[in-house]
Amino acid sequence: MTTLFYETAGESHGPALLAWVAGMPAGVRIHLDLIQDELHRRQGGFGRSNRQRLETDKVQLRSGVRQGLTIGSPIVLEIPNRDHRIDQMPPLTTPRPGHADFSGSIKWLTPDCRSVIERASARETAARVAAGAVAKCLLKPFGIVVAAFVEQIGTVRCHIDSTHDLAELIHERDESPVYCPDSPASSAMTEQIKSAQESGDTLGGILVVHAINVPPGLGNCMRWQDRLDGRLLSAVGSIQAIKGVEIGSGFALADRLGSGVHDAIRFDPSHAHSSNLGYVRQTNHAGGIEGGMTNGQPIVIRAVMKPINTLHKELQSVNLQTGEPASPDYERADVCAVPAASVVAENVVAFELARAFLEKFGGDTLVEVQQTYQCFMEKVRALGQTPDPNREEQK
Repeated sequence: MTTLFYETAGESHGPALLAWVAGMPAGVRIHLDLIQDELHRRQGGFGRSNRQRLETDKVQLRSGVRQGLTIGSPIVLEIPNRDHRIDQMPPLTTPRPGHADFSGSIKWLTPDCRSVIERASARETAARVAAGAVAKCLLKPFGIVVAAFVEQIGTVRCHIDSTHDLAELIHERDESPVYCPDSPASSAMTEQIKSAQESGDTLGGILVVHAINVPPGLGNCMRWQDRLDGRLLSAVGSIQAIKGVEIGSGFALADRLGSGVHDAIRFDPSHAHSSNLGYVRQTNHAGGIEGGMTNGQPIVIRAVMKPINTLHKELQSVNLQTGEPASPDYERADVCAVPAASVVAENVVAFELARAFLEKFGGDTLVEVQQTYQCFMEKVRALGQTPDPNREEQK
């Protein structure tokens, strides 16, 4: 069985962005409308640049799907760029502080930052969202739902309770211009973005991803590379402008006693047919992951996005050709992209969960995956009622 993975290609002002997904079993229904909806959400959110009104991000399936179902071969998704003038873009020799400009120019031994900008741009995340939406098509038949929300923009913060009904939170999020399910906070966030825009500045914030109905046992503690918490932290931390990621209560655990942070377990037979298999917790400080593996509780991941680097306000830099002090040219940019980043985070988490899911239950076809999944869940429900087959003395 091939491991599920993806790669992206394309530049910000190139002809198109591409997502290449390999390792998807045959027989998965690919919902193009779902992929398209995710791409449109990524383009939305109050505070985005004019580029979002220019691009339509219309996804096109190029391979791997026949009559709406995956066939087991690599899936290629193409997102054409309407603004594809990469060869006409002027050189940029004064790097913008906070961007990849300086580091990339030094790395590739050129005073022109333009090529680095074209690939390092957050425009690349459209391809990541497309790949994550494909992964959601795999998770969908198993009832696994992944959703992200904005918890903070600037100084305005709300708390989004992971025990709250997720469908209701999603509905409230989709009514908000900043993807925040708290209406008063949403309005205050919008006002802060307006204020930053008027002053030529930018804003960052905090996003949170929730995943429910994830079965226990995804990930692995036997090799550090397979620990799911590390993989999720890496996936979310790799998103442009993300500077901090936590799982569950995260950094808030630093000043607490151990007796107050571990999630006590009890068995409730009335929940035996849910994803937690009846093993319930009153708290979820672990964010659904213990020892690098899922424990059946909701997965909760937060991330901090720094304010966008490109400002109307002048920042000191240096011309790489002359070494003289200079101010970087203004490039079209968002005032606040936290809502868009939440969509990206949601989809990269969905992909990593789908990858871990196939590692546990994988097969060449969706039917085989479903059978393995059902067999595992039945065996877990039978724990305590049958002898342990792994114990030598019981063989």
